[in-house]
Amino acid sequence: MGLFDEIVSGALKGVMGQAGQSLLPGLLSQLLANTNLGGVGGLLQQLQQGGLGNEVASWLGNGANHAISPDQLRSALGNEQLQQMAQSAGLPLDKLLAMLSQQLPQTVDTMSPNGALQEPEEGEDAASDSAAGGSLADQAGLGSVGR
Repeated sequence: MGLFDEIVSGALKGVMGQAGQSLLPGLLSQLLANTNLGGVGGLLQQLQQGGLGNEVASWLGNGANHAISPDQLRSALGNEQLQQMAQSAGLPLDKLLAMLSQQLPQTVDTMSPNGALQEPEEGEDAASDSAAGGSLADQAGLGSVGR
């Protein structure tokens, strides 16, 4: 692991810590708003159509959350969607895939406490309340990493 990877990994761990967990649904919704998917529901639908229905069902259900790999995400979402998401996040594609594969199962689980997805309303977006514009990487405090 190179220095850049260690810095990003450490910063992401800090962002995804206790306080960061409550921001994840809003950050994910904001990220997806800039894609053809529209929101978390659209993302889950695309993942299901891409052959990951069992994984998505585990995140929405009450049992254990099935893991998902960056390669599974890449295959299910396709290059166009991923490029849009990476650009919106201000992160390299591989970093975005790694972050999503680690955080998506728990985030969707958190957003579906009764088995039904509850997306943040427009204006309830925690990320937009905490920062005025900029990429998601900037809002998460990662904007200057590696520059």
